[in-house]
Amino acid sequence: MPQSAWQPTTLVIQPMDATSALELIGWRYDEPYTLYNIVVKPEELAKMIASFVDPANHYYSLRDGDGVLLGFCCFGVEAQVPGGDYSSPALDMGVGMRPDLTGQGHGQQFIEAALKFGRETYHPILFRATVAAFNQRSLRACEKAGYRRMTSFLRPSDGREFIMLVCPA
Repeated sequence: MPQSAWQPTTLVIQPMDATSALELIGWRYDEPYTLYNIVVKPEELAKMIASFVDPANHYYSLRDGDGVLLGFCCFGVEAQVPGGDYSSPALDMGVGMRPDLTGQGHGQQFIEAALKFGRETYHPILFRATVAAFNQRSLRACEKAGYRRMTSFLRPSDGREFIMLVCPA
């Protein structure tokens, strides 16, 4: 999709449905972003889709005005990364953008749309995001959208560094 084709004013944010979940499970990112690829065994696919569409997990699809899936966002525990200290009060928010749309300068607007939706839906006092330290594109987009870096930690499973950021609601 050309850079000019995505207009944040046309974003439609809705609860995740099974069709959107299946589509985003199939997204494949190039190195070094492959950690965002969702790898699931065929026999576990239905369970993964059910997790995305379960309202308790707070996943939402982000579509353009024509209904084309651009990305997703989630709020709460699903946006946390093992190893981080999530004890302070904040609403965790995660976002994902379709691989062919990344690196085109849309990140800030995409995050701002999710923040607006989160404010209107959950009324938090503070947002928190956790981003892989190598992902400078996402870190810059978060900072342009109002997030500030607070701390970092290593994920126990692989020692990968993550940065925690906060944004006033």
